[in-house]
Amino acid sequence: MYDDPAAMEPMLPGSDGDCGDLGDLALDLVAESARAVGRLHPLTEGTLRALLRTINCYYSNLIEGHRTHPIDIERAMRADYAGEPARRALQLESRAHIEVQQAIEERIAAEPGLAVCAPDFLCWIHERFYQQLPPAFHEVDGPGGQERETLVPGRLRECPVQVGRHVPPDARSLDRFLRRFAQAYAPERHRGHARLIAAAASHHRLAWIHPFLDGNGRVTRLFTDAYLGAIGIVGHGLWSASRGLARNRTQYLDQLAAADAPRRNDYDGRGQRSAAGLAGFCRFFLQTCIDQARFMGALLATDDLHGRIQGYVQLRAAGTLPGRPIKPAAAPVLLTVFLRGSLPRGEAAALTGYGERAGRDVIAGLLEEGLLVSDSPKGAVRIGLPMAAVPYLFPGVFPVDA
Repeated sequence: MYDDPAAMEPMLPGSDGDCGDLGDLALDLVAESARAVGRLHPLTEGTLRALLRTINCYYSNLIEGHRTHPIDIERAMRADYAGEPARRALQLESRAHIEVQQAIEERIAAEPGLAVCAPDFLCWIHERFYQQLPPAFHEVDGPGGQERETLVPGRLRECPVQVGRHVPPDARSLDRFLRRFAQAYAPERHRGHARLIAAAASHHRLAWIHPFLDGNGRVTRLFTDAYLGAIGIVGHGLWSASRGLARNRTQYLDQLAAADAPRRNDYDGRGQRSAAGLAGFCRFFLQTCIDQARFMGALLATDDLHGRIQGYVQLRAAGTLPGRPIKPAAAPVLLTVFLRGSLPRGEAAALTGYGERAGRDVIAGLLEEGLLVSDSPKGAVRIGLPMAAVPYLFPGVFPVDA
């Protein structure tokens, strides 16, 4: 059991976080992330960011072994909970995750220079998440099958734990490990692409410290989202690192374990942990993020999106999909609103090519479906993304069996 923060050195792979191809990967991620956002209207971007919170939540749950249907997550956000206790518990967990991620984004926007690596911020994430969960989620098996422990939201663990073969630092030393963590990874200590390498390395080192009795994986992924948001990566929030990590869950866990390993020889860095293992994890993490940014960038390409909107409307018009048929004239309305962010209702109705009354009926139907949304009964309309339509408009964001 570790009691000296030197046990997690090196904090960065290579010199100042620059380890060969890692710098190139970081630059590629910056480019792909910026390309993903393209020229999206801010209103449309906001709707997509809300969808990405659900995607993050779904895949973070999946990494934890919790399979929650995306429509159940959508219902949870309306406080429409299932009667079955296990299903309801997963809905509550999902709602907590999404609301914490939104609160993180709001804090980053409102507090320039927010110390996202500080222990109190990490404890805040943990507290906000667990405060929203039922008491059953606060009960955790004790080490070695001992009597169950009761987790206190936001409190660092006070007992030893073991995660597979990894024995995290002694609970009495957590303050010192977290202070070293905050010192090494504070975004203001890094410049340019080194910030992305620091984001990758900090993801592993926080998981390695395992500061809480439970919820460490989820807190680590929420922290990493906060870190990427705090360093201002253009396009971050329109792709999901958790989706990539969940789709490669076995490799994710293997890479985490490899970075846990002690230094192998004199050519493996100068710290107590393997420098090669940490570099390998950072490489995997950055490649995963690049893949996800490219994936979302391709989905947001205007020509392809136009075709998918038309295809979805045609399926609905033909009655092939569940729900009341919608008019084919809905397609140009949806695409135009997506591209322009919002439209006055009259202008949206005119795009159908129908007369005023028939056009307004089409808009009313789209509003009822949630494909359009508005802030007032007569206000402008903007795009909506009901979960039932997402697999057709953005295929692949969720697994086929979801």
